[in-house]
Amino acid sequence: MQLVEVQKKNFDDYRQFIDEETEFELDFLVQKLKDKKIAMINATAFGGGVAEKLHSLVPLMKAMGINIDWWTILGHEEFYNITKNFHNCLQGQEGVLPVSDVETYLKYNQMNASYMKDWEYDYIIIHDPQPAALIESRRKKKYEKWIWRCHIDTSSPNKEYWDFLYNYIVQYDAVIFTMHDYAKEGIEPGNITIITPSIDPLSIKNIPLKKEEAEAIICKFGVDTNRPLISQVSRFDPWKDPLGVIDAYKIVKKDFPSVQLALVGSMAYDDPEGWDYLYSTLRRAGEDYDIKVVTNFNGISDLEVNAFQTASDIILQKSLREGFGLTVAESLWKGTPVIGGNVGGIKLQIEDGVTGYMVNTVEECAEKILTLLRNPVLAEEMKEAAREKVRKEFLVTKNIQVYLRLFYNLGFTAKNPAPW
Repeated sequence: MQLVEVQKKNFDDYRQFIDEETEFELDFLVQKLKDKKIAMINATAFGGGVAEKLHSLVPLMKAMGINIDWWTILGHEEFYNITKNFHNCLQGQEGVLPVSDVETYLKYNQMNASYMKDWEYDYIIIHDPQPAALIESRRKKKYEKWIWRCHIDTSSPNKEYWDFLYNYIVQYDAVIFTMHDYAKEGIEPGNITIITPSIDPLSIKNIPLKKEEAEAIICKFGVDTNRPLISQVSRFDPWKDPLGVIDAYKIVKKDFPSVQLALVGSMAYDDPEGWDYLYSTLRRAGEDYDIKVVTNFNGISDLEVNAFQTASDIILQKSLREGFGLTVAESLWKGTPVIGGNVGGIKLQIEDGVTGYMVNTVEECAEKILTLLRNPVLAEEMKEAAREKVRKEFLVTKNIQVYLRLFYNLGFTAKNPAPW
């Protein structure tokens, strides 16, 4: 396993985003947990929403005085191919779990558990399916509290894959889901905590950019900043439906020929399937030069993502399944209206008709794009409501508050309850 080095942050910089009551509770929890050690474990340090969230969460918790480390597991392509299939099947994809996949999955979990033999942590948080079996491969110490954090939509999972994973999930002291709908029967309600993901308002991806600055950045990718732009920022993944986005764009272009489309994605190390879907996306785009497909391999970093989200007229997140969809909160924070798939955690973020629109089909998506392109005043009215919703519910400070509350509560019993 590998310890991830994170950049330093100053928590005082974030107090401007929280109210007095939240500030008081955070200071109280930090004091109570100052002698505890915490480990976060996930699959990769770069690429994808989990790694991105931890790059904000971990250094900010450190800055508050929490003793926390972030570890990534070791794996090779065969392991990540299998766990990507786990991810898809837990979100409902059909398929049979091969015995050989189980053996490979457990082999890598047992290997990584061997690196943990001398660990001394009070709380160990495991993110998603990849390292979920670590709990069984490591002899649990009496004082350790294990928490499994599920970032994906498990509302209608493939039963065979869920049943396999469930054998490990039930061994955890607590389980975190993004929504109650994702928590399946058999997990004790007292062990379930709901934590929505969050954005870091002071990260490079979310710091304020002037429209002129953002436009200067995106024009380097061939975007004509004098014409309307719609963008989707996400992995190239069938659940994100980039092919459906292109189809919606093509409908819009018939009525609004000046429109442009940007598909902006990051290719993650633990997502080998992403390359195949990137090529499918490029084939669907064809020779339409108003479709820009750009990734971290041709110059997209956090600053460029910020620029696309700031300078676009509309942001799409047309997911077919979605654990949360962090790019929705990012775009709402910048005041850009968002049209999202009517699924998963996107439904927590978009208030239909107030901060954006929810859609179920390609045709609905195209219709709402046209509505916003034809009514710029409507888009402007959505701006303030969108930003305030994110401030209250989806900033990293809120995420930390709920995590610390969970750690603190795990030290209490029904006879000695926590104060909330």
